[in-house]
Amino acid sequence: MSDNAVIAAADRLRITEIFYSLQGEACQVGLPTVFIRLTGCPLRCGYCDTSYAFSGGQWYSLPDILAEVSRYHTRHITVTGGEPLAQKNCPALLTQLCDHGYSVSLETSGALDVCQLDPRVIKVMDLKTPSSGEQDKNLYTNLDCLNSQDQVKFVIGDRADYDWAVEMLRTYNLAGRCEVLFSPVFETLKPAELADWILHDQLPVRFQLQLHKLLWGDEPGR
Repeated sequence: MSDNAVIAAADRLRITEIFYSLQGEACQVGLPTVFIRLTGCPLRCGYCDTSYAFSGGQWYSLPDILAEVSRYHTRHITVTGGEPLAQKNCPALLTQLCDHGYSVSLETSGALDVCQLDPRVIKVMDLKTPSSGEQDKNLYTNLDCLNSQDQVKFVIGDRADYDWAVEMLRTYNLAGRCEVLFSPVFETLKPAELADWILHDQLPVRFQLQLHKLLWGDEPGR
């Protein structure tokens, strides 16, 4: 590989899609947002709804990504996947977006280290529940690096997931660290049932539904 090719590869990321939509979840729900969906993921969660991002995609340079997102009149950017941190150039992308004045959030599985990321980035970490099949991938040291701007999300498929999430909430004092989100897996748990559990136990968490799915279903790029 030539020196020029090495330099060119150093600022590139494989992207499945860049699109403009409403933020469908987390504390920024409802805000017009540009989404940058990176390709690839080392996890295979049972409830995954973005398996189309496991492979394929196109290579973009960092300047090309910045040029694309600048087409939209919003300051809110979400970098997601797949698992965006599986690509080594993701942290550089996050920093450059912050440097350009965007409010940047990262949707990550929590299986990869988030402690060295730019502190301006809002981390939305999906702590994997037992029904995901990927609970053993959780990197619990990540919890020490969360602060009040960050969020931990539990995707809950059944009562066992809920009880485990409550245990994590209390063991790690998560509500004292950051915002905590509980979200149901529609196929296996009625949203009202999860809401009733939260209210019965008087949990200091935010119940959430995926707004984009209520509006557009599972249509990619929405």
